[in-house]
Amino acid sequence: MQLSQLVGYLDDYLRVRDVPDASEALNGLQVGGRAEVTRVAAAVDLCEATVRLAAERGADFLIVHHGLFWGGLRPLTGPQLRRVAGLLKHDIALYGAHLPLDLHSDVGNNPVLARELGVTIKGEFGESRGVAIGVWGELAVSRAELEQRLARTLGAPPKVLAFGPETTRRVGIVTGAAGGMIGQAAAAELDTFITGEGLHHSYFDAEELGLNVLLGGHYATETMGVKALAAHLQSRFGLPWVFLDHPTGL
Repeated sequence: MQLSQLVGYLDDYLRVRDVPDASEALNGLQVGGRAEVTRVAAAVDLCEATVRLAAERGADFLIVHHGLFWGGLRPLTGPQLRRVAGLLKHDIALYGAHLPLDLHSDVGNNPVLARELGVTIKGEFGESRGVAIGVWGELAVSRAELEQRLARTLGAPPKVLAFGPETTRRVGIVTGAAGGMIGQAAAAELDTFITGEGLHHSYFDAEELGLNVLLGGHYATETMGVKALAAHLQSRFGLPWVFLDHPTGL
């Protein structure tokens, strides 16, 4: 498939021009590559390790959630230079999708994780830059059962702040570092909130607002979208794909 065609499709499918995001996200094609795409790799983060893994797996198109410019403007020296040099050496195109991938109704981190957990999605919540990026829905299970489901889905046990009811009813999900949205979850009348990580004061927010908060890990909760997007490209265009797992444990 032609690189230009694939990029055009992704830009439209993910609505990268319409979804507001941080400037350093720079959603879309970040580094060009060979004209013909034959194999897709998907990773959560662009780093030296995922560039190396993409080359080892023979990928010529790399999709990431956190892209090359995530740390802001930096000179092309040290690790930043090695990342770019690796992409250029192996002729690998780099495509980044942050909030457009979090909220996408079909392949987004939040809807995909909700469906994996058995949550019946009813609406959106969790505002970032004027856009609702999270989903909420109904799930009547014990808190312990939800914890087990999340552990099975993500491959590791979550940290649980058990301040809500023992049986969940209204569950919200915003993957990544959304501990600061506990107040928004309470305002949406949710009893349980799932995210990746929080800050120290997230404990007190959960305690004082009376919510269950499950912290599944920033990395782990954001593996869902890139995998789903790559699988979508295989289904639609027949492009083989591979997931490059480089977990941080955070």
